[in-house]
Amino acid sequence: MDNTAAANGINCSSSSWVPQGTYIASNRDDCTVSLIYSVHLKKPGSVSFEYQYVDNSIFFEFFVQNDQCQDTESTEQKWMRLTERDEWTRHSLTLKTGTNILYWRTTGILLGQKLAKQVLLKGIYIEGVAYTSVCFPCKPGTYSDMAGSSACKPCPRNTFSAREASSCQKCDETRQFSEEGSSKCQNRPPCAEKDYFQIHTQCDSNKKTQVMYKWISPKLCREDMAKARGLPPSGEKQDCPPCNPGFYNNDTSSCAPCPPGTHSDGTAACQQCPAGTEPVVGFVYKWWNTLPFNMKTSCFNVANTKCDGMNGWEVAGDHIHSGIGGSDNDYLILSLHIPSFSPPTSTSQSTGAEVGRITFVFETQCDDECELYFMVDINRKTTNVVESWEGSKERQSYTHLITNNAAVTYTWAFQRQSSPLEVRKNLADNVKIYSIAVSNAANGVGLACRPCALGSDQSSPACVPCPAGHYIDKDTNQCRECPANTYLSLHHLYGLESCIPCGPASRSNKDHSVCFSDCSFTLSTDNRTLAFVFSGLNTVTSLMNGPSFTSRGTKYFHFFNITLCGNEGRKGAVCSDNVTDVTLQDVQNDAEDFSNTITSFLCQSTIIPSDGRSFRTALSSQSISLADSFLGASVEPSMQNITARPNHFPPPETHLPDIHFFYMSSMSTASCDGGRGAVVTMRCSPGKDERGEISVPSDCPGGTCDGCTFLFLWQSAGACPLCTPADFHQIEGACRGGIQETTYVWKEPKVCMKGSPLPAKAITNCEMIDFWLKVVVGIGAFTAVLLIILTCYFWKKNKKLEYKYSKLVMNANSREVELPAADSCAIMEGEDNEEDVFYSKKSSLLGKLKSLASKDKEDIFESVQLKSPRARNI
Repeated sequence: MDNTAAANGINCSSSSWVPQGTYIASNRDDCTVSLIYSVHLKKPGSVSFEYQYVDNSIFFEFFVQNDQCQDTESTEQKWMRLTERDEWTRHSLTLKTGTNILYWRTTGILLGQKLAKQVLLKGIYIEGVAYTSVCFPCKPGTYSDMAGSSACKPCPRNTFSAREASSCQKCDETRQFSEEGSSKCQNRPPCAEKDYFQIHTQCDSNKKTQVMYKWISPKLCREDMAKARGLPPSGEKQDCPPCNPGFYNNDTSSCAPCPPGTHSDGTAACQQCPAGTEPVVGFVYKWWNTLPFNMKTSCFNVANTKCDGMNGWEVAGDHIHSGIGGSDNDYLILSLHIPSFSPPTSTSQSTGAEVGRITFVFETQCDDECELYFMVDINRKTTNVVESWEGSKERQSYTHLITNNAAVTYTWAFQRQSSPLEVRKNLADNVKIYSIAVSNAANGVGLACRPCALGSDQSSPACVPCPAGHYIDKDTNQCRECPANTYLSLHHLYGLESCIPCGPASRSNKDHSVCFSDCSFTLSTDNRTLAFVFSGLNTVTSLMNGPSFTSRGTKYFHFFNITLCGNEGRKGAVCSDNVTDVTLQDVQNDAEDFSNTITSFLCQSTIIPSDGRSFRTALSSQSISLADSFLGASVEPSMQNITARPNHFPPPETHLPDIHFFYMSSMSTASCDGGRGAVVTMRCSPGKDERGEISVPSDCPGGTCDGCTFLFLWQSAGACPLCTPADFHQIEGACRGGIQETTYVWKEPKVCMKGSPLPAKAITNCEMIDFWLKVVVGIGAFTAVLLIILTCYFWKKNKKLEYKYSKLVMNANSREVELPAADSCAIMEGEDNEEDVFYSKKSSLLGKLKSLASKDKEDIFESVQLKSPRARNI
């Protein structure tokens, strides 16, 4: 056999298949490791092997090639299916005559720091070989007591053997011990507290239980050594815990389930439910005196049979805890089987997704790498790991919802150490489960009574089912339909308060089972009402984000499917795992056996491209739901503890606010107790088409920065509001030939879409008054200019005359000359005094202005001497 490891530029020299005694284990890192075996067949034959493959973080494939490195025709199924943790699965394949090269290849895809669970192989048988050319000696710890044996046998416990042994030698069991398949004996250590455990016996007729102490089997320690601790005395009596709800104690040593139609709280006798009520059916286990009838426990180890027949878990009164097991890498198994679910009568016709739920309270106490797995198996097909917890965890509660009314088996598996150790070191590591509650179990017991709906005939106390979307009225116990835009709670059906209002900008479907967005949103801002319609975005939209790389350089992508709104609340986003290479006929026969399909409003898958690790096709795995319910839409950044975190995206280019669509996934995880959330931010981008583009934060390439809230930005022209008359304005043209045109244009920048269309160009009649208007305006302008010119001219001329006159008067007064005498100053007889002359010494305003003007122009004009007749006579 050849053991090779390879990766693109990755140092995988330390990765290989490692022999572990009776089996061989694969790598746990994200390298590609191949186990190759070449065989030449003289006739057609076959190959068969057993394997255990429990972790989908590592891909496991098996195929056969000929000496030309071509796949043989018999290689129809390449990818191996996942197996249960406590079982081996045998796989067979026919081989052709000639050279056959067998490949067992594993590829780890580690998206976090957690290592993958190894793939285990054993029991490889090849038929069709003519003879065996070489006989291999048995390795130490094994033997072969018969000639011609096909395999060596491991030495039993407390025996050992050397190389090429035909028998095993016994250890001195008083002082020594050895595990199965040992090559030497080990000294027994002194007994300590970790070497024994306590259990409780069944209750007796006096309702007492005894505390019993037992050595861990097989006992490996010695009591006769110094500082050795002995087994504490057993037999201490304690009061028995009460029965669990739905059970009663009829003065016997055990609790019995209440008859159908009755209920009990576990401390009193079973009673009939009053008229108008029905029992709450299910299981609530909180007292652990004995293991319930529908639960089983076991211990399993892939490499040995040390713990076969041991109890994996032990009851301890108020809790049940992990057992001791035979090795630290044992799987300690606890399982609970529910054959089907029976929703309440009043909601039996409801179309709600949830038919039941399981809730358990637990804690782990570990010093090393212990791990608790919670798994679900539907219809006994494939067990899937729902959640796991590593290391110590404080007391906490976990809830898982059931959406398919089918047979379900819940399994808890606890492992102290993933790899085998020769000496046990983690015996003190344990897990405790305090309570397990399952609702609506079909074979459940009556836990309490709750009101039910009655028929129209009030005399009949029989409960009747309510139509979908109806609640039970408290006053009449009649079915009443929930108000509009509310959805019906499946946990509380009594009273109007069981109808829960939908979030903002959401409405309920006709069955009141789910809230959804009808692709419309209205926003009032800046004295305007904006209407948004996202109907063009209601189909499934995909986003491939990446690439990202693991710590070893493996390339992978995050693939998202989104259904934003519409479709009457039907979830259209589908993500599935395709880690299989089966034929189409096999997939059609039973698709659930080959793929893990998730349907929700928003889901995610991890895609490993074919060129990343030499795969024949791209691989899709680790599909999860991110949005089971729609909470509402708002421009506010938060809703129900989910925050949009707009600072992780670039600011918008327009003045319009972003609209956030909030979603929630009810499936809680170890890191997200309240479940995952998702926010799709719708942003108006007029420069993009209606479908637009979706992106995730650049600093969070996986779409989430905290692992619980996923953020998306959808930029699209379809996210712009509908156009209204306020988004355009009109431009009126000139009146030409009695016709005037009016044109409408969008306001820039245009941030609307559809809605009111841009009006067509309008043409109207107009009157021709342009010519006469021009004539009147021209005459008026000419007249005004002429008046202004004349006014200025006469004003200037008047100023000159006034100046000359005032100068003349001043010169006359300044000279001492005698003015000529008047010829006659008397009034002749018979003449009247026609004028009365008055003189005033007060200067007028015009006089003042004249004086100022004369002062300013005193030196401009020449002096003129007035000559009088008298002067000539002198």
